[in-house]
Amino acid sequence: MATTGRVLEAAGVLKVFPGVRALDHVSFTLGRGEVHALVGENGAGKSTLIKVLTGVYQADAGQVRYRDEVVSFSSPLDARRAGISTIYQEVNLVPSMSVARNLFLGREPRNRFRLIDFGAVHERAREILKEYGVHVDVRRPLGSLGMGTQQMVALARAVSVDAQVVIMDEPTSSLEPREVGRLFEVIRGLRDQGRSVIYVSHRLDELYQICDRVTVLRDGRLVHTGRMAELERLRLVSLMLGRKLSEVRAEGATKFSGSHPQGEQGGQDGQDPPVLTATGLTRRHLLDDVSLALRPGEVVGLGGLLGAGRSETAKAIAGALRVDSGEVVVAGVPLRTGSVSAAIRAGISLLPEDRKAEGIVPTLSVRENIALAALPRLSRAGIVSDRRVDRIVETFMKRLRIKAAGPGQLVGELSGGNQQKVLLARWLAMSPKVLLLDEPTRGVDVGAKAEVQMLIDELAVDGLAVLLISSDLEEIVEGCDRVVVLRDGAVQGELHGTEVSEEAIMSMIARPVEVPR
Repeated sequence: MATTGRVLEAAGVLKVFPGVRALDHVSFTLGRGEVHALVGENGAGKSTLIKVLTGVYQADAGQVRYRDEVVSFSSPLDARRAGISTIYQEVNLVPSMSVARNLFLGREPRNRFRLIDFGAVHERAREILKEYGVHVDVRRPLGSLGMGTQQMVALARAVSVDAQVVIMDEPTSSLEPREVGRLFEVIRGLRDQGRSVIYVSHRLDELYQICDRVTVLRDGRLVHTGRMAELERLRLVSLMLGRKLSEVRAEGATKFSGSHPQGEQGGQDGQDPPVLTATGLTRRHLLDDVSLALRPGEVVGLGGLLGAGRSETAKAIAGALRVDSGEVVVAGVPLRTGSVSAAIRAGISLLPEDRKAEGIVPTLSVRENIALAALPRLSRAGIVSDRRVDRIVETFMKRLRIKAAGPGQLVGELSGGNQQKVLLARWLAMSPKVLLLDEPTRGVDVGAKAEVQMLIDELAVDGLAVLLISSDLEEIVEGCDRVVVLRDGAVQGELHGTEVSEEAIMSMIARPVEVPR
């Protein structure tokens, strides 16, 4: 590592949004000629810190220093002009423009008449992209190329502006293994030139291969900074998830001692045939040959870090994410993949992670939200029976103990926990065979969380097959009969009965796999 000093620094940065302290006096230092990993789960503060460093947001307190001077960039363009470039996970170039124009947008070579010299633009673009292993017709529209190639063009543009700091946000999410290897060559070249890289990724193997130091954020706070090679993988996972390693290992020892016999929670693993089997679910860059089975009366957990493919697996099963290959079978009948309506008819219900964007309709009443999915079943000749709707709504408001002024109250006025219960009621009204729950207790208070967890147990006892996705390891360990652990879109392994512990899950997540060099 060729670090000779500090190039970019955040000192005690505070950033507050209404009701949320996104950054709580966070400090961060990037050395010259250093590749620095910035990691953390959802809501950790990574994106907010990057936006403060690059002028998207202004800090409410604290300072940003660049090249030993206090700065306050007014915009990302201002930061880029100073030598700080950002490559976002979603390519933010102009798809309708040519590859060459995107590379030189805003700084095109001009001829003596001050017109764009397209010959020079095309020639220079070919030279630059050749260094990145990209061989395409630079006159083609950028949008006509694959996402991996677009990502490499975005990288080439960021570096070619003579940036001293390059921020890479999940840069390998759209890259093939060969392209990942080329990207790492570019990063090493930048480091050798004395330039610095902030590398944001959830892929542990990449972090250990390419990064010199690491900073871990959690819930808007700095929890660790140090050399990457000196941080044990299991320790890194525990820092990201907020679990003390000593406590986890003690809990793991108790768990493995046999004090919780297999099947204690009502799972029937190995006794009943699966009600749902997913085999070989594959979607380029998202899922890689994911297979799992769900049995009646069983709660199966999906473990893994942010970006592991948990939500994508649930959406693929529910038909909300089209797969390139794979099969879903429900009660012995193959399901047409990529069709939400076919999944619902087969008895699959999905409670999405983002209930506000993908679940509730806040401007509709509790009654209307609960009845929404079941309306076709409650109508005859296109006419909905109000009496049947009222009976179902009353039943599920009582069963799920939904606290509201009445069925006519707007859902948007309810607490987070009660909104979650309304969503559960909507799908339970469909009499499903399989319930897919994606972060069902996120954003709800402690009391509501306990109630939702109790409901899940009751549903399993009633014979429903449940897939539970949660970032809360304790919730997974306490609530699941089996746990399938995912990483980078692939199944790392499966834990059964007394094998299920926080340490076992984290160890499986942290297990090294080979990365292209």
